[in-house]
Amino acid sequence: MTTQEEVRHLTAAELIDVVLDAGSFASWDRTVVDPEPSDAYRADLAKARAKAGTDESVLTGEGLIRGSRVAIVVSEFAFLAGSIGLSAADRIVEAIERATREGLPVLAGPASGGTRMQEGTLAFLSMVKITAAVRAHRAAGHPYLVYLRHPTTGGVMASWGSLGHVTVAEPGALLGFLGPRVYEALYGKKFPENVQVSENLFNQGLIDAVVPPEQLPEIVHRALTILTRRASAPVTAPDTLNVRPADAGAWASIQISRNPRRPDLRQLLAYGAHDVLPLNGTGEGEKDPGLMLAMARFGQQSCIVLGHIRPRPSQDTKMGPGSLREARRGMRLAEELGIPLLTVIDTAGAALSKEAEEGGMAGEIARSLHELIGLKSATVSVLLGQGAGGGALALLPADRTIAAQHSWLSPLPPEGASAIVHRSTEFAPAMSEAQGVNVASLYANGIVDHIVDERPDAAEEGRAFCERLAGAIEYELSELAAVPVEELLPRRVARYHSLGR
Repeated sequence: MTTQEEVRHLTAAELIDVVLDAGSFASWDRTVVDPEPSDAYRADLAKARAKAGTDESVLTGEGLIRGSRVAIVVSEFAFLAGSIGLSAADRIVEAIERATREGLPVLAGPASGGTRMQEGTLAFLSMVKITAAVRAHRAAGHPYLVYLRHPTTGGVMASWGSLGHVTVAEPGALLGFLGPRVYEALYGKKFPENVQVSENLFNQGLIDAVVPPEQLPEIVHRALTILTRRASAPVTAPDTLNVRPADAGAWASIQISRNPRRPDLRQLLAYGAHDVLPLNGTGEGEKDPGLMLAMARFGQQSCIVLGHIRPRPSQDTKMGPGSLREARRGMRLAEELGIPLLTVIDTAGAALSKEAEEGGMAGEIARSLHELIGLKSATVSVLLGQGAGGGALALLPADRTIAAQHSWLSPLPPEGASAIVHRSTEFAPAMSEAQGVNVASLYANGIVDHIVDERPDAAEEGRAFCERLAGAIEYELSELAAVPVEELLPRRVARYHSLGR
């Protein structure tokens, strides 16, 4: 593919046929009432209807995706470049409001140049009421999913195209605020190439994935399986509830936790979770390789997952401030969608650099703690391996904490603590014992509730260990599901209020 024009893009009707189960679509569209047009605009509308074969620039309705009922709002670009006038805006708002009333998820598929210029400022302001409808839908706890199609620009990209809980895009799609032709007309030069394309938006952490239309049903199915199918049956208590801290000392556990072959969050999701849907970045133009964000199910228990990932060889993935901004996106998703949050802690420490300081690392840790301690969703944290400093603390507060036997938690890596106290790193082993960083101390002090055994080292039995840990996660999520959030919040605060007493 050398240019975007060489690819034929699906019409609204074709996209509906590709995404929805065969024969399941039912239109919600009412007869369009046009605003009082000029003769020229009346002629434009007549030509658009003849060309597109639709009465407006959007089609709305409902259908099934892998058996799940979904509301759908899809742009028809052939109708005046998919532009949004008053009638199109009314159609979108009515569809989203109906989906909200009926408790349906919405899949939006915009492809639009933005506001309809023939209708001017009133059409421009209609983006406000569309955004209000999306906000009400999200506030009611219903999923709003977006598939950005070629091209999506202007007011559409700046409103209902950028508000998805999950946002994916068509390969090679032109996506941006200002259309390149407008930019060239205004500034007399071409807009830089390969900026306003879906793949670059993914690289910048603005969208979650780039997928062709035929793969969209699978993405939507996984998202809805996680977000809308809630387990009701209790989970059998796992054997790990009987596990007690290992006999190994703190320094031994620290050395075990640093084994590069030790399983991390990626392996936990691969071996222990189902219907995993990775998310990407903050959605605000930032991503950090030190953190992973996803939706997933452990057994029948759905959750938002966020956690540290271990660096691959030759990588530096220490957690920067962008990681915590991405983490707070996950926290907001859990709270808004009404599903639990799982945090996974495995870090040698937050990034120590000029960039981290100027990016507000300390403030981001504070804001993460602020969000977690008052999050209006059930929370489970997992100490998977290393737990050094503010990078670990930022993901710790939770209603229940699970720990691998050889995980640990300390204000600094023991070498750093030794350097502060003794001006040398050689006292790191003694410092780790004195500070009570290992699971035995954390369990004795009520910080850890549930221990998952290593037989004798998770690095030697990666799949089996991850399966045991997944069982423990499923159990804790299930137990919390039975407790109203209003009861969880004061318990969560009291849990940390009484430390050391």
